[in-house]
Amino acid sequence: MSTGVGSRAPEALAVLREREQTVAVAESLTGGLVVAELTAVAGASESVRGSVTAYATDVKRDLLGVDGALLAARGAVDPEVARQMAEGVRALLGADWGLATTGVAGPAPQDGKPVGTVFVAAAGPHGAGAVRELSLDGDRARVRAESVREVLALLLCELTENAGAKDTEHNGGN
Repeated sequence: MSTGVGSRAPEALAVLREREQTVAVAESLTGGLVVAELTAVAGASESVRGSVTAYATDVKRDLLGVDGALLAARGAVDPEVARQMAEGVRALLGADWGLATTGVAGPAPQDGKPVGTVFVAAAGPHGAGAVRELSLDGDRARVRAESVREVLALLLCELTENAGAKDTEHNGGN
């Protein structure tokens, strides 16, 4: 995947560079597409710390520190799981910002959630961050591509519009 029209990666990376901040990504349904979008931008190495593709539930729990009881009770497609994934990758890779994607790309429902149900999260310094629930239409490829676009838009929003303000969405509400 390369940065295309509508990608927020160049803008987000410019703000991160300007602030001398970094980002790390935890991806489930997007399977590495978010970090690919970020690293397609020249100069990304100044701000991108790395990524974890946490496709399996036990990787979310054991590597990213997502609460096992939460995963058992609600499954991986959950706003709190997304928030914990973002916080976990931020801590694991020593970044200022953590991003996360988790959801159902299809072709079948998962954890009782329909195809197109996605949660994207951003976790930043001093409790900054937000979780968004998406209800996306289209095939697997479109759901994944839109998830990438939305998590990068969320990061840019958190970096610019909500800078310094504690967002009420950080606990997973909309």
